[in-house]
Amino acid sequence: MSRPRSDEKRKAILDAATRVIVTQGLSAPTAGIAKEAGVANGSLFTYFETKAELFNQLYLELKADMANAALTDLRPGVDPRQQLFQVWQRWMAWAMACPDKRRALAQLDVYGEITPETRAAGHRTMAAIADLLEDIRTHGSMRKVPMGFVVALLNSIAEATILAMAQDPAHARKRSNEGFDALWRAVA
Repeated sequence: MSRPRSDEKRKAILDAATRVIVTQGLSAPTAGIAKEAGVANGSLFTYFETKAELFNQLYLELKADMANAALTDLRPGVDPRQQLFQVWQRWMAWAMACPDKRRALAQLDVYGEITPETRAAGHRTMAAIADLLEDIRTHGSMRKVPMGFVVALLNSIAEATILAMAQDPAHARKRSNEGFDALWRAVA
């Protein structure tokens, strides 16, 4: 009879995977992740059948964490620019408060074993942001540009902003505002 699963152990494995991905990359062995989590390597496979499954679940957890932070207290019916600015501020705050999560998510985002189903589920966690961005895009200068391109611009501007904030923490808020201004000029 198998032992019952523990939410704490599962979380410890996911947290350890985040840290290990940041320090060792996606090719890090599961034994290193298990050791970092303080569990036996076999225990890791009690929670995740394969390394790919672990990384798919981690991808979803990190996407949901980022989305939850960005969408906290989003006020519907408010001017779209104000809504996007609020999402932006909360996203930048999450990125600065959780640098390991952001770095791990960036690596997982290009990992070839994240399944299309997992990616789709991850995108669903960001649906409110996508809807807001689509509304802004359709009424702005980018209305004829594919949404995928607009999202790529958003992500590129966000990454450049996060790096600038990390390099100059004393002026992080200013860099965040400058990044948002660049985004708004690009998409509105």
